[in-house]
Amino acid sequence: MLQPNAQAEVRLPKADSKSAEHGATGHRARLRQRLLEGGAEALADYEVLEYLLFAAFRQGDTKPLAKALLARFGSFAGVLDATPGALMQVKGMGETSVGALKSVALAARRMARSEVRQEPVLGSWQALLDYLTIDMAHLTVERVRVLYLDSRNRLMLDDHVCDGSIDEAAIHPREVIRKALDIGSSALILVHNHPSGDPSPSRADIQITKRIAEAGRLLGIVVHDHVIVGREGHTSLRAKGLL
Repeated sequence: MLQPNAQAEVRLPKADSKSAEHGATGHRARLRQRLLEGGAEALADYEVLEYLLFAAFRQGDTKPLAKALLARFGSFAGVLDATPGALMQVKGMGETSVGALKSVALAARRMARSEVRQEPVLGSWQALLDYLTIDMAHLTVERVRVLYLDSRNRLMLDDHVCDGSIDEAAIHPREVIRKALDIGSSALILVHNHPSGDPSPSRADIQITKRIAEAGRLLGIVVHDHVIVGREGHTSLRAKGLL
């Protein structure tokens, strides 16, 4: 539950005249029509944010607030991935408007996750990358996850292992493999993000991957890949010949 914030959500200014009020209402109607008729690319990023904020502000112009959010967080994805506390710091944002934006971010993650769960992961690799990018690319902390797969390479468990640098102090090869044995998984994919945005693997990334892969080979658990996600893209250690 969001905590009360000293900066309360402010009401957008009401129209000063009937004509101005009609203009604001007309703008909302036109934006809605473009959305319904024009498809995914019908609206600019700030217009999508405008529309999402309609749920929190029943009257008034939400364009300035939408543009302020983009200026503060740098991109549409950055706005949706921002923490509630950070969003609250933007003048005009409160619990209702933050909730409107976070619900959309949650819906996007749920949709991407459902795509991954429906098909074998190795046969729907792009869906997996989309899911990981939506979920991790804009995180401000390094997060380590292990995707455990069954014998048909379907996702069994998306395990959030820890937050922090990927090394043996945070992720133990024997614990990763033990979890696979405990749940009956026959393969896994390691995943983590680089908050810097650059998905290039570090020496520690490569070393821990090789140790987990070797531990898995001894017990019949296949490590398919280690995917590193960043704002600038992603890196597959297998594709780079490092696994």
